[in-house]
Amino acid sequence: MKWFLTLTLLLPTTLTARDVERELQRAEQFGRDAGSLVHGGQPRLHWSPESPRLVWRTDQPGEGLRFSMVRLDTGEVAPAFDHALVARLLAEAAGREVAADKLPLEDLVFAGEPESLHFRAFGSTWKLAGDQLLPAAELPAAPTTLIAPEAAPRGTRRNGDATRLTIENATAGEIEMFWVDGGGQRRSYGRLAAGDSTTQNTYAGHLWLMTDADGTALAAIETPAATAVARVTGKVEPPRRRPAANRRGGGGAGGGDTSPDGKWQAFIRDHNVFIRPLEGDGEPVRLSDDGTPAKRYGGPLVWSPDSRRLVAMHTPQVEVRRIHIVESSPADQLQPKLRTLDYNKPGDPIQQTKPRLFHVDEPRQIELDDALFDNPWNIRDLAWAPDSSEFSFSYNQRGHQVMRIVGIRADSGSPRVIHEEKSDTFIDYSQKYFMRRLGDSRQFLWASERSGYNHLYLVDEASGTIANPVTSGEWNVREVIEVDEENRSLLLRVVGLPGSDPYHSHFIRVNFDGTGVTRLTDSDGDHRIEFSPDRQFLVATWSRADHPPVTELRRASDGSLVAELDRADDSALRATGWSRPERFVAKGRDGQTDIHGVIIKPRNFDPNKRYPVVEDIYAGPHDHFVNKSFRPWYGMNNIAELGFIVVKIDGMGTNWRSKAFHDVAWKNLKDSGFPDRIPWIQAAATTRPWMDLTRVGIFGGSAGGQSTLSGLLHHGDFYKVGVADCGCHDNRMDKVWWNEAWMGWPVDDSYADNSNTTHAAKLQGKLMLVVGELDDNVDPASTAQVVHALQKANKTFDFVPIINAGHGAAESPYGKMRRANFLVTHLQAGQD
Repeated sequence: MKWFLTLTLLLPTTLTARDVERELQRAEQFGRDAGSLVHGGQPRLHWSPESPRLVWRTDQPGEGLRFSMVRLDTGEVAPAFDHALVARLLAEAAGREVAADKLPLEDLVFAGEPESLHFRAFGSTWKLAGDQLLPAAELPAAPTTLIAPEAAPRGTRRNGDATRLTIENATAGEIEMFWVDGGGQRRSYGRLAAGDSTTQNTYAGHLWLMTDADGTALAAIETPAATAVARVTGKVEPPRRRPAANRRGGGGAGGGDTSPDGKWQAFIRDHNVFIRPLEGDGEPVRLSDDGTPAKRYGGPLVWSPDSRRLVAMHTPQVEVRRIHIVESSPADQLQPKLRTLDYNKPGDPIQQTKPRLFHVDEPRQIELDDALFDNPWNIRDLAWAPDSSEFSFSYNQRGHQVMRIVGIRADSGSPRVIHEEKSDTFIDYSQKYFMRRLGDSRQFLWASERSGYNHLYLVDEASGTIANPVTSGEWNVREVIEVDEENRSLLLRVVGLPGSDPYHSHFIRVNFDGTGVTRLTDSDGDHRIEFSPDRQFLVATWSRADHPPVTELRRASDGSLVAELDRADDSALRATGWSRPERFVAKGRDGQTDIHGVIIKPRNFDPNKRYPVVEDIYAGPHDHFVNKSFRPWYGMNNIAELGFIVVKIDGMGTNWRSKAFHDVAWKNLKDSGFPDRIPWIQAAATTRPWMDLTRVGIFGGSAGGQSTLSGLLHHGDFYKVGVADCGCHDNRMDKVWWNEAWMGWPVDDSYADNSNTTHAAKLQGKLMLVVGELDDNVDPASTAQVVHALQKANKTFDFVPIINAGHGAAESPYGKMRRANFLVTHLQAGQD
């Protein structure tokens, strides 16, 4: 009977054990459905090109679909029509039932004289005039301004509401139509003969490109929300900037660049630079004779405006490091495969491309003194002065502590410093670089953190002096949206404006001389905007992590509010027990700086219980990571549903605060903001007794995986459990660009000091290491080396390699299940 007694004692534990995998699956399923419980927030706009009225459609609980109208001149808001009347008229005309709260109307346009409302329904076009509903011809649609292919986005950037785009071929030949996806890949939608037209079903924001029969790009369009007509009459030229010879161009092997006077074509042959006359039977002229497979010439090939000189780029080849990854279980064969990847790491030799100058008339190479650009990470934005006396370019020195605009005399090849930035830490070239030359004025706009914040400056290229700051203050320019050279003004996305969350995006206009600063958004949230077709109005949508979206109509001239169009309602979601993320601010390590983060609770939250706390960490210096706009469900919610309080924090060392805030990361990635994060969590818990700080865990991937393990190594008295996925645990093992950006060059002792491998013997707490065997982002050997160091130190930990998985393996179904079980087992075992 002894065996029976033993089995009996085991049964209750087995039967009552939590099925964490099923709990996680339920949480994920709820997350997939959560968006359907938020109503509104995405009004469908219908602009009328010839009417001062905007119609929009909303969907609110208890109301159904409602069509409203605002007069753009007065801001007066009213129903767009009598919904019951239209339902009755449409039912009679179409011979089917129509509900007033589910009117199937699309493409609403006010047009005609007298003005009437046109729309589509049930595959037909209708006109509502007074209390009569009549069949109508095709909807009125305003011709849409086309974009020069060179000025178009690389691909589709936004998926808006469904709409229709009519493409008319007004050229003398055949054209081909392409939809361009988010990755820049073209998909043909057929050809149009001269004089023909077609209407495509598409989505607002989708990019379309039209080419001639030979494939030459003619025009592009980012589809507006309203029904539009794209009338292609020929090649659309880009906005006037500098002559074509001043812009970066092609000219690589197999290509060619024509001189401004039309007499020569430059090209590359056998790794050298040649020119050939475009008239007559003249032979190609060789300009360089030192090009070899090991030291190649290439594009861009940039002509001087007077066609007398040519710049080509010269690149000595270096051996690229390769890493080898074993695919243990390929789908198409039994035996493993070896994958080999080009993968430079910090300190490795890199290809360093530099300009070479050629005199065409003689012809000969003009020797250049490269003392001011001898160690480039990259050289870009090369352009000639309008008088051909000089060409200039931006030079980012390897190590990212020096950036210059260098000018080269065309006659002598002698260099000069036009403008220079230096930093004792790093210049954030990957996120904040911006240069824009302004026509033939020899002025350019330049982004710099010289004031301690990222701002724009107007620089005079001839004298090398700063004409004036364009923006200033204790806030940052996040993005240059538009440069209006004709009116000398800018549209900017900015963060950190006084009186707002330092990470919330707002939009401003400002003149090149720094005057005329006009704030276009002022609501308490993170904003995105979209302009009306005539650009006289903008639609601003704002939200916060703890506030669902609100959509406003504003005047583009001064940002003044015309009307609120829609306000999303998350009451149905909150009725399930879900609560909005709680924003919290506490002081950082210096006792002065505000540190921002969010707190997420489970749906069955009980304030009388005590919950373990888990931090979702990502501390990469390239950005900030606490979400600032509303989402009904985060990946963090899935963890919270298992019985945790989940927090996410932006500590010092992350981006888009002050330069000093950011500089904490310099040669110090092991810091990961922990001296800010730990006080933040402790401050939150002082007024939240349900946060149990005796049970704190942490998890993250990639740089977050590095930080997770660093937390256990250096702050194991606070963090008791960690799951580190695909971590770049030693910055010498990871990709060259990301690590040199923050750790510098050459590789020094700081790299070893920041390595988790170096400090592996300090491990406290429970650790799970996850890695995908096919990770081609972070060398998986980085995790293996940490495993080796932990084994040498006789540390106990879990190691979970996930077969056939790449970067972010912990987000695979198996990885998520193992992570959830690990956190539950070590933070909740034996707890109520």
